[in-house]
Amino acid sequence: MYKLIQDPMSQQVGSVQRLSDGAQIPFAPGNTDYQQFKKDVLAGETLERPDGTAMTQAEADAYIATLP
Repeated sequence: MYKLIQDPMSQQVGSVQRLSDGAQIPFAPGNTDYQQFKKDVLAGETLERPDGTAMTQAEADAYIATLP
């Protein structure tokens, strides 16, 4: 399970937290954890919005498609 992290100053989402271990993963295409996050979500892993509500699989898939 993953949760999007929103910067409190800019209000932009720039990273994701892996809830199993609390690791914060930046949206960096060269980062292997970032690549795994995208694969996991596309395979059905839950993705939460910054407010903690879960996205539907269709919403999560669409969100992943917008990422680098």
